[in-house]
Amino acid sequence: MIGAVSAASADPVEDKAALCGACHGQRGVPVSKDIPIIWGQQEGYLYLQLRDFKSGARSNEIMSRMVAGLERDDMLALAAFFAAKPWPDTGQPAASEADARAAKTTSASIGCPACHSDRFQGDGTVPRVAGQNEAYLAKTLADFRTGARANNPGMAAFVRATSEADLVALENYLAGL
Repeated sequence: MIGAVSAASADPVEDKAALCGACHGQRGVPVSKDIPIIWGQQEGYLYLQLRDFKSGARSNEIMSRMVAGLERDDMLALAAFFAAKPWPDTGQPAASEADARAAKTTSASIGCPACHSDRFQGDGTVPRVAGQNEAYLAKTLADFRTGARANNPGMAAFVRATSEADLVALENYLAGL
């Protein structure tokens, strides 16, 4: 366990969140760039992902084990806890002008702002992707393309309809926002 807390003063949500911090970071910056930032992420989105990991609709061996013992109220509390945190500054560089131009064209053509907002901050059950780790964005889009991530068929269709080069530009652009 990360940091001992007395049972009398323990906050179960904070205890559970401390376990999340082992991978997602104690200060919001994940220990690996292929792990998503969850601090400041949309509450509804966080809950849905926890629910999907628990049900198997979203597959990840580590996350499936982590959520196996969580109840709905636990997942809702964790989602609220992390959504209330500030989005961390990961120091990712801004995209090149060429990547930014290509990303804006791609985004407009497949309609990214319709769900993720014009600043890519997301809303409700749609995730913030601005400033997300580039390696995580690349892995996620690749998983949508191959079907390894199947909990959002609409996203999978958009990704499959987009060239690899345009996705790379989009990943670079979003990470640097």
